[in-house]
Amino acid sequence: MTHTAASRGTSMPLITIDETKCRKDGICIAECPVAIIERGPGDFPRPTADAEELCISCGHCVAVCPHEALAHRDCSPGECAPVRKELAIGAEQAAQFLTGRRSIRSYRDRPVGRELAEQLIATARYAPTGHNVQQVRWVVFLDRQELARLSGMVIDWMRYMMKEMPAVLAGLHPERVVERHEQGLDVICRGAPAVILAYGPKSDFNARTSCVIAMTHLELAASALGLGACWAGYFNAAATYWPPMVKAIGLPENHEPYGSLMIGYPKYAYHRVPKRKEPDIAWR
Repeated sequence: MTHTAASRGTSMPLITIDETKCRKDGICIAECPVAIIERGPGDFPRPTADAEELCISCGHCVAVCPHEALAHRDCSPGECAPVRKELAIGAEQAAQFLTGRRSIRSYRDRPVGRELAEQLIATARYAPTGHNVQQVRWVVFLDRQELARLSGMVIDWMRYMMKEMPAVLAGLHPERVVERHEQGLDVICRGAPAVILAYGPKSDFNARTSCVIAMTHLELAASALGLGACWAGYFNAAATYWPPMVKAIGLPENHEPYGSLMIGYPKYAYHRVPKRKEPDIAWR
């Protein structure tokens, strides 16, 4: 016997409970972020009457059940990768991994293939998004000639800003960036073989935050694959505000870039964790 809630326009249930496996422990009820699971006949969990309308398909209910007793229309226990306890890292390992991360600005002359970029994005797509909207979309630049062309557009934007709105970039010393570019140095993409850009709809006020979180996941995943990354702030700014580059990037209408990362193999290794300011904490 199972309790189900049928989806709109289909006989496929939203939630299915295998009562032969269910232990009635209520974990799925406690963990559902939108409270659409309740106790039903026999004390077994069941979807609420408004479950179809409110469910955000986050998969928490499937992931948290230790008995594989609950299946969701969008994912069954068998479709979910197990959390492997033997791969868990300790507190010291986590601290070194996070504090040892460096922004990489010198890269080896070695391409980053499409397969690696796809692997990074496959990990980054698990970053949290508000209400599980998963609205982050991606553009991957792997062509060095195209990156050089876009870098030139960034310099054009800087020249324009220096002339027409100098106060906006004053603290960033754009004149030095332009001067170094004219000397043949790439200070926009730093010679990185790849740039990954995340974008989302302008109408979604959560899109910017979702993209930044996803890009942070991607940056950390890159270091675990032996890659280095650095936020491409100039690149992203021009992709947002400079019409020729906006056109060249070619995002869908009413979408905006919310983060860009240079990606490549680090040319140099770092051996120490530099000091940082003491945290400014207000305890309440």
